[in-house]
Amino acid sequence: MYNDEFLRCPYYSGETVCPFLNRSIRCAGNRGFHRAPDYFRSSYEKSYRNLKDDADKMLTSLNDEQPELSLDLQDFGVEKEKVDSYFKTAISYVIDNFTKFRGYVDQRIDLMYGDFSRQYNHIFSSLKKMGIPNGVINHTFNNVIEFGLRNIVIPPTNISRWSGWQDLGGNLTSAPAVSSWASNRLDTFARGTDNALWHKWWNGTRWSDWESLGGSLTSAPAAVSWGPNRIDVFARGTDNALWHIFWNGTRWSGWESLGGSLTSAPAVSSWGSNRLDVFARGTDNALWHKWWNGTRWSDWESLGGNLTSAPAAVSWGPNRIDVFARGQGNRLNHLWWNGSRWSGWQDLGGRIASGPAVSSRRPNRLEVFARGSNNQLITTSWDGSRWSNWRNIGGNITSEPAAVSWGPNRTDVFARGRNNALWHIFRN
Repeated sequence: MYNDEFLRCPYYSGETVCPFLNRSIRCAGNRGFHRAPDYFRSSYEKSYRNLKDDADKMLTSLNDEQPELSLDLQDFGVEKEKVDSYFKTAISYVIDNFTKFRGYVDQRIDLMYGDFSRQYNHIFSSLKKMGIPNGVINHTFNNVIEFGLRNIVIPPTNISRWSGWQDLGGNLTSAPAVSSWASNRLDTFARGTDNALWHKWWNGTRWSDWESLGGSLTSAPAAVSWGPNRIDVFARGTDNALWHIFWNGTRWSGWESLGGSLTSAPAVSSWGSNRLDVFARGTDNALWHKWWNGTRWSDWESLGGNLTSAPAAVSWGPNRIDVFARGQGNRLNHLWWNGSRWSGWQDLGGRIASGPAVSSRRPNRLEVFARGSNNQLITTSWDGSRWSNWRNIGGNITSEPAAVSWGPNRTDVFARGRNNALWHIFRN
């Protein structure tokens, strides 16, 4: 029985008569997902398996939406034609076998990947002989199988309801920053053409106009809230030091210098009231950390690493911090504080074309965003036990994204668009 799943019509979207089934069925919105009665299923699946040319269509879509998968293998000397052949083999396998395995999509991905790697061991052996690490091979083909499967069978619980992109205006010369100090409250910041800090907020009903908060910034800002009606904003100044301004519920403070020698925009998180942890890349490309304990600022400390972007940071609970940055090979790197010590750096793979952004909806949940190689927004998430594969959200962005969650079922993401305005997308 497939009552818990939607099926995607490969040709039509939003139709009540699907020529693929040659039956009238109910469409789940204008997304091309059809919930068909069980007696339609067998004819659908049998017909779908005969559509061998659909593998070519999926391969084209895969290369358009996730070009980094092919590039990851090409970087090790695999010819593009050979990569396409391997990927088409994996996609054809998914088309031929997607009814063989039961369960939700994530369960099927694991089962299908294991079966595919056994059936086509010669592909994996060939790639290993070229010196490609097992982690890269496994990550790549797991993503290909997921892409194929999600273009056939989508469980309703996994449908991401992202809004369309919204133009919020402005003329940004940096990536934006965003914070939230209450439900349905958003405060966004960016550097303007005058190098000052500019501010625009959502009060739960409407967006404000842009206002200038002054300063002379040489980086994108970072923002966080540690309590109701409190916002702290940081940026690199003309002296490459960290500069700080805050809103106390009544007025904005003046700018203050916190020292340091930054080679990137800063990141900031807060795991408790009147607690701030700030991060930035130093002149040695390592991650540097400075914190406010409620009474005074610490000195700067090095947390190591070899960063090729500004960091991003978030806290999902007391005494917990997760930090992300782009590392060597344009891969996502991760470091965390568990309340007692810092972890080592973890390589999460991917191929990101910008620094990351991160938000958390609830304890032990993380959503990471970055600009992909095609300038679209991409994301990966931690569900409490494992990291998802990278997914493409679309758009055409020209900066690092910024992300925040103001509730357990809400994520807001911002980035600069091609017109240098602030663009916004959200997911409920």
